[in-house]
Formats: sequence, structure tokens, C-alpha cells
Amino acid sequence: METDEDQEEVSRILPFQLQFDKPLSFQIKIAEWNPEKDLLAMVTDDFKISLHRFNWQRLWTISPGRCITSLCWRPDGKAIAVGLQDGTISLHDVENGKLLRSMKSHTNAVVCLNWEDDGGGEAAEDKFYNAKYEDRTSRFFPPPPRAPRVPGLVAGDENENLSQELSSSSHQRFNILCSADIDGIISFSIFGIFPIGKIDIHEYSVRSPLANKRADCKLLNASICKVALSKDLCHLAVLCSGELQVPEHDLHGFYCVTLDTSIFYKRRNELHQVAQQASNIEDLTEVIRASLSVMSKQWSDAMHTFHDKFDSLSRLIHDHGLDSTPQEEFLSLLGGARTSPAVHQFLENSLGEVGLKRITKLVCGAGKELQVIVLEHLQPAAEMIGFRLGELRGLSKWRSRFKSVGLDETLTDNATEKAGMLLVQIERFMRVLSSSVQQFSNFFNWLQKCVKMLMSEPIDQHQLLPFKSELVILFLKYLYDEDPVKRLLELSEVDHSIEVDSETMGRVQELAHFGGFKDVDYLRRTLANEFQQMESCFKEAFQMPYTTISKTILCQSLLPLFPIKSSPNSTLSTVPTSISYYKESSDSGVMHKPEQRFVDYVSFRLPDEPSSDLANCIAVARCLTNDLEAVLLCLPDGYHCVDLSLYKECQLVLLLNGPSSSESSEKACMMIVQANDLPFVSIPTFGASSPWRLHELQDSIAYLQMDSLKVRGIPHSVIAPLAVSASRGVACVFATRKRALVYILDEDEDEVSDAE
Repeated sequence: METDEDQEEVSRILPFQLQFDKPLSFQIKIAEWNPEKDLLAMVTDDFKISLHRFNWQRLWTISPGRCITSLCWRPDGKAIAVGLQDGTISLHDVENGKLLRSMKSHTNAVVCLNWEDDGGGEAAEDKFYNAKYEDRTSRFFPPPPRAPRVPGLVAGDENENLSQELSSSSHQRFNILCSADIDGIISFSIFGIFPIGKIDIHEYSVRSPLANKRADCKLLNASICKVALSKDLCHLAVLCSGELQVPEHDLHGFYCVTLDTSIFYKRRNELHQVAQQASNIEDLTEVIRASLSVMSKQWSDAMHTFHDKFDSLSRLIHDHGLDSTPQEEFLSLLGGARTSPAVHQFLENSLGEVGLKRITKLVCGAGKELQVIVLEHLQPAAEMIGFRLGELRGLSKWRSRFKSVGLDETLTDNATEKAGMLLVQIERFMRVLSSSVQQFSNFFNWLQKCVKMLMSEPIDQHQLLPFKSELVILFLKYLYDEDPVKRLLELSEVDHSIEVDSETMGRVQELAHFGGFKDVDYLRRTLANEFQQMESCFKEAFQMPYTTISKTILCQSLLPLFPIKSSPNSTLSTVPTSISYYKESSDSGVMHKPEQRFVDYVSFRLPDEPSSDLANCIAVARCLTNDLEAVLLCLPDGYHCVDLSLYKECQLVLLLNGPSSSESSEKACMMIVQANDLPFVSIPTFGASSPWRLHELQDSIAYLQMDSLKVRGIPHSVIAPLAVSASRGVACVFATRKRALVYILDEDEDEVSDAE
């Protein structure tokens, strides 16, 4: 039998073990727990991102240099997405914080991010879901090349992982990064790197929620505060403020919009394959772009030095009053004629043996370096692009599955042909480069012999490299003032395209007739132009899935939650909200086996409107198939909700500041409410006299009692955010006096200490 002492001992047990209480240097604005590891990412008020372990050891701190407006972890916890004020989304590595990818997905501040995968096990059991996609490129190719380093820069590993880890997604679960900005634009990207859709919430037409009003209406001036994809990727819940365009009614308030994103679930295998190939192709195009840039700079620097040195010969010819060109003077010297004073002075004084060796090393070295870049970076990247496009080309012919995700056969064929043409251009460039380097080397070898002869030095035939007079003549005629290598590396205008004789064009047309390709003008283009055309075809082909998916995302329902009389944006920014999806079993009616379904729970604190008769309340709504249920929770007198978060097993974690005049040492508290045990009330979606459904619950408010809930007192006043980790069962609370308190939600403090 339990004694009074035993009951008194039980009453002293403190819920939620306090792990530690640490001081902070800055106030925290945003905080998110890693879903897989004991790591907490925080954004400080000076816009830096800091990553801490569970024991509060700091791993790294980075500063994007811009205002940070949102934060979200990738589902596997290996990367973090950061939304910025200018609409950019940057992805960072969890190990060191290095930038992996940066995308300009929006034009305005990214106010919320949500990253979900396909649920893993559930997808694998789907009979309509084919075997997981395997990227076959690694079977036939070595690891993809990286961008070449710019000469002169210190070698390091910065950006070494750029996009490589992100694009190695063949072993990842299919996942979607959803982002929303303050102007109501929502973007979707696969693996966080391949844009797959964008919608404007203002463009959706919805049926009026008022009785006898069946006209379509739109949500105006919408500002989004929270988005959440369901675990099966079939639905997107959007919390926003705005004005519903309904005649004769002022419906300015807080809304929950549900979008149908089932295309991500139904076609996840097809989208996985397209995104895998497309994102890797985009990475490889960046390798080609960087290769062309480095090659162009290296060759231009070498040619600038060459012409800068040899232009002095033209000045010497002019100063000596000769009416000739450097080529004519060199040809005269090659033919055995008398050396002119200008050439003699140039070779003996201006150039000299040392200067000639330096020029030889610079030009020939640049040529060899270009060959290395082509063989190790440019050509492998182009070959892998061709293979990946070939894979996509084959998939595009499976129209019944891939046409629905926008993989267009004609556009893919065009991109594949352009990839083949790029390989032809690379082969052509290598021949031109090899020939040019050979002629430069032959010309310099001849000049070296001439310099020794003019300076009356003994000539050792074993020390001098041989040369061919015919190649010297060709060099002076075609390469001295011309630069075919530079011409192929630079973008050219249409009027300055490469000239091709009619006989060669006739052969190309014959090959096109028998070979099946359509483009017969590729020889008139430079290597850089060919790459530009190929990239343009890529973008056109990959834009089609983006457009197709965007059109399939439709509005399922719009629920008016609460009217807002004051400035909606300022009110919305201070309203704590949370959305989560939980599994619930239902009788499927087949063999009496229950099936799992995801039920969305939306919770938020009702705005503190002066005219509202629902003060100090928290609303919790859930959608069961086509039925909507909700409940209003009234907080105890004197307590104010600072932040809230839906937790595992349908629990709601509330962070409250206590009465300001309280004599107790506890200035705030944290409590857990079992959401699925609350007295939910069914709400009709149509036919009501008022659109604001939650007002209908004012007669059935549930009052929270502190003594009947699991409540932990906090000896500090607290501020948002409340960071809760469902996978780790912990919560981090931030005090107004720059302190961080971490609690273990699933353990009670006295019970742990007794066990120890």
C-alpha cells in the first residue's frame, strides 16, 4: 500500500531531465536538430550558422554574409539547406560547413524550408514501385572528373566536394526540398539540387467557403509562414496569411492550404532517374565550363607573352626603315639570304638565347597543359555526358511512364546529338592544338640554331633539336599572326564563324544522310560555341519536366482558420506554428488488415487580436481523409505561448512564459500534451454561416491544467525558437539572458539520478 511519503516522493519527480545549461555569446534566431545525429544548427542574431554537438562542443561556424531567414536539414542529416534574404538557397556539408551548392530559387526572402524523403520502407513495399534506380555510369566510367585548378592558386581541398556528394544520389532515398518565400512562391527540387517545380499560391482558384457561394475565388497578398510535405510526399500543407477574394466579405486572415503533390509519390522512380542523370550532367557541364575557361586563360597568357616579345621585331624593322614584315624577314633568313640588321638585333639582343628558351618553355608548356586538361577533364566529362544523355534518351521512349514527368523524346534526342557533336569538336580541337604546338616547337628549334649562328657560337648538333623548314614556312604563313587554338576556345559571332570549304561540307552532308544526325553546320562553330549550344539544349530538355510537374500540383482545399484585423505580415511573423504528419491505422476492409495513412496535424497560437474573444488559445487541427477536426486549448491564466512544436507519437510540446508577477523561481515552463487524446470536434467544410471555422469551437474549449500535465519549470524567461528533435527525444530552450537549456523529453530527472 502506498504511503503519504511515497506519494510525496512521486510528486517531487521533475519531468524532462536537464542535460545542461550553457551561456551563449549571441541570441539565437533559428535552431534545428539534425534528424540523424546529435547535432544542433543555430543561426545567431549576427547571421552566422553554428553547429554544436549534444555535449555543446562547437564543430564549426560559418557566415554566409547575408541575412539568414530559414534553415532545414536533409533527411539523412548529411547536408543543411539555408534560406537567405535575397532568395538564395545554399547547401552546406555537415562535416565542415563548406558550401556544396547555391541556387537562386526565389527572388524574395526564403521564409521556410522543408525536406522530406519518400519514407523508405513504405515505398519499397509498393507493388507499383519498380526496383530502386541504379546509376550504371560507374560500371563503364571511372569517377567523374573534377574541374581543373587555375594555375598559380594554392592547391587545397576547397570546393573539392562541390556537388559530387550531392549528386551521388543513386543510393539515397528519393527526397524533395520544398522552399517558400514571403510572396507566396513555392519551389520544389529533387535532392535539393535539381529544380522540379514551382507554383504561385495566388494563382490557385478555390471554391468559396461561404454558404450559397460557389464562385471560384483566389487568395490575394498571401504571405507564407510554414510548409510541410507529408511523409509519403502526396500532400503539402501551407500555412499563410492573406485575403480571400469573396464578394461582399472581408476575409483577411490566417489560412491552411493543402496542395496535391501526389506526382512525387506516383512517379518517384521516374523522377529519381531523371534527376540523377540531369543533376550529374549539370555538374559535368560545370567541369567543361571550368576547363574551357582555364584553357583559354592559359593559352591567352602564353600567346600574350609570345606576341609581346615578337612585336619588338616589327618596331625594329620600322626603325631601320625597312618595308617588310617579320614573316618576310624570317623567310629571307630561312632561305639563306643576308640577315637584315633588324632581325640580327632582335635575335641577338631583344630575344637572345635565354629569352628564346623561356618563350619555348612557356608556349610549349601551355600547349601540353591544355592537352592534359582535355584528356583528364574535358573529354571524360563530355563522354560521361553523352552516356547519361543516352540513358535519358532510352527512358524518353518509354512514353507511358516518362512522358508524364515531362521527359520529351525530341528534346532529349537534340541534346544527345549536341553531346555527340561536342565530342567531335573536342577531337578536332586536339588535332589543331597538337599541330599548333608542334609548329611552335619546330619554329623555336630553328630560331635557336639561328641565334647560335648569329652569335658565332659553336653548334653541337646533339644539343639542338632538329627542325623542318617546311613546317617553319607553314608556321610563318598561318600561325605567326593567326591563332586557331584561341579561335576554337572563344565564342564567335555568326558573321565570324569558321570557314569550311564546299568539298568538306559536301562530305558532312553525306555523313548526315547516312549517319542519322541533323546538324551539318557544326564545323563552322568553335568548341566554345558547340558547348554553348549543347548546354542550351540541356536546359530546354530539363525545363520540360520542371514545367510539367508544376502544372500537376493542384490545390486540394483551403481552410480559413482565423481572421486578422491588424497588419497580417507582422502578426504572422510572431505566431508560433507547427505542422507534422503522423501515421494512423485504419481498417482497409481487405482481409481485415489495417493500412497505414498519414494524418496532418496543424497547430498554432491564435493571434492576439484586440477584438478576439478567443484569447490565449492554441488551435490544433487534423485532417482525416475528407473530415476536418479541430480543438482549442486554453492556456492557464498568466501564461503566454512563446513557441510550440509537434512531437513524435502525436504529442504537442508547448513553451510558455509564466506570470510576470510570480514569486516562484520558475519564470517559464515546458509541457507536453497528447494531441490525439484531445476532445477534437468535427468541423464542416461548407455550408456554414461564417468562414472562420475555429470560432465555432469557442463553446468546446479544452482548458489545460498544469497539475494534470507533464510540466517542467524553467528558471528563466524564454524566447523562440523551441528546437525539438523527435528522433533523439530532446528539446533545446533559449533564455532571454542568452542561455541554452537542453532537456531530455523522454526521461525524468529524478528517475535517471536514482538509476545512476
